[in-house]
Amino acid sequence: MRTAYRTLVGDKGRHRRDRIVRSVIERPETPAYVVPRQPRRPGQSRRGLPVRPATGRLLVLATVFVCAACGLVYELELVALASYLAGDSVTQASVVLSVMVFAMGVGSLLAKRLRPRAAAAFGLIEAALALVGGLSAMALYACFAWVGHSQVALVGFSLAIGVLIGAEVPLLMTLIQRIRRQDAGGAVADLFAADYVGALAGGLAFPFLLLPWLGQIAGPLATGAVNAVAGGALVLWLFRGDLSRRDRTYLLAGNALVLVLLLLAAVLAPAFERAVRREVYGDEVRVALTTGVQEVVLTGRRGEPLALYLDGRLRVSERDEQRYHESLVHPAMAGRRERVLILGGGDGLAAREVLRYRDVREVVLVELDPGVVRLARTDPELSALNGGVFADPRLRVVDAEAFDWLRRSAEPGAYDVIVSDLPDPVLTPSVKLYSQEFYALAARALAPGGRLSVHAGALRGRPRVYWTVEATLRAAGLRATGFRVPGRDGGREGRGGRGVLPEAGDWGFWLAARAAPPRLALPADAPRLRWLTPAALREAGAGRGPRPAKVRPSTLVHPRFVP
Repeated sequence: MRTAYRTLVGDKGRHRRDRIVRSVIERPETPAYVVPRQPRRPGQSRRGLPVRPATGRLLVLATVFVCAACGLVYELELVALASYLAGDSVTQASVVLSVMVFAMGVGSLLAKRLRPRAAAAFGLIEAALALVGGLSAMALYACFAWVGHSQVALVGFSLAIGVLIGAEVPLLMTLIQRIRRQDAGGAVADLFAADYVGALAGGLAFPFLLLPWLGQIAGPLATGAVNAVAGGALVLWLFRGDLSRRDRTYLLAGNALVLVLLLLAAVLAPAFERAVRREVYGDEVRVALTTGVQEVVLTGRRGEPLALYLDGRLRVSERDEQRYHESLVHPAMAGRRERVLILGGGDGLAAREVLRYRDVREVVLVELDPGVVRLARTDPELSALNGGVFADPRLRVVDAEAFDWLRRSAEPGAYDVIVSDLPDPVLTPSVKLYSQEFYALAARALAPGGRLSVHAGALRGRPRVYWTVEATLRAAGLRATGFRVPGRDGGREGRGGRGVLPEAGDWGFWLAARAAPPRLALPADAPRLRWLTPAALREAGAGRGPRPAKVRPSTLVHPRFVP
């Protein structure tokens, strides 16, 4: 009898064998070949897989790949929205990534309790992740437009998405071991390999496919739909034997509801975007487009002044742009000016002021975003504001990033005047355009006796940033004269004072040269200016205030600009 038992069930241990044998001896009516039914272990299927184990394992790894790609898209979307809505991309990216990684650890710990029902738990988590990640962009935009800030919502979504992503791997580890037992190291290696390759795919798909083709709202919605379908299909088909009838009903209904909500959000997305723009920019939005570089919005209808916003920040206002552009350009034109280089300024307004001088033979405008130049060429109102400057044969436009162009293409000593019309230095993408290395390249491109004009941000609101620009110019071998021009009042442009980031109430400038600080004066043959006069320029030079202590130059490896 013992031999027959060992043949049927194997030697599972002396104590178990003896217990079964004793039960058979004590109950002789029980046939010797019947093995008592053991309870089903947690995670053990009621019935077999619908495919061979090798195929099932491949399907699990393919699902890991898809889910990892979707998870990284959610993560990158949060980073992009944080940088766009709140500014300072280094700080915002650090907050999003650190909170999300922390939450992933929390999710992994919480998933330990879900392993006995790994299939049902994984299906539920993927449905929740698809819904939360897919709708995250719309929710953050809504908070930004109607509440006035989105930082709290950003942290909340980072936590929620991180917890759900962190719970995936322990459950997938249980499921892949359920298909075929293997050593833990091999299973972890397979899962992480699929996870990392999927993250690569998601990281490349976001900037090159989703963002330019679908945008910041439709992109996450499409990603959520893919996420829900992949997770639901794996559980409801491959591991359907691990689910009770009630589990299957709930998962089918839940995934169907998620897909319906995502589809409804996609249908309503255009109307939602229009409502957000009206709330942020007011009712006078004329043009709204997303280029490969940034979001561009042009407002001003029915006689209202034009305003140009780049990534939500007011860059040009027709009410006061002449103060900015006349101050940026005309003091630098006092001297030789046959060849002029403009860095930035794709709106054409700085070029408009430069080309008012008849002795200017050539102007090279280096602009990163060709979409802004295209808008400035073709929009009737903006083209009228810049005087149709792009039709002037003396102007040549180069689509390039200013730092790289100076490094690779600028002729040494070629330009009598360089105008740096760039975003504020406190915006992280612009920091390297205010570095010692950048100004050294600009100085190399200056002709003997040439001048460099630099917009250095707001002096009243951020004096240390303004003086850091001067310290950086000196470190690059340039000597500078500074001045401050009153600008638009602080506050927000937009309905109800919400949405658009506040702009500073003044502008700070530096006029630099190699040998000595240039004299702050207008050219003797300056054209008729609308605001800048010799008296206004003298007052601007006296209004820059004292220099703070211990101001150091900014470099590529040690940027020192802080908000």
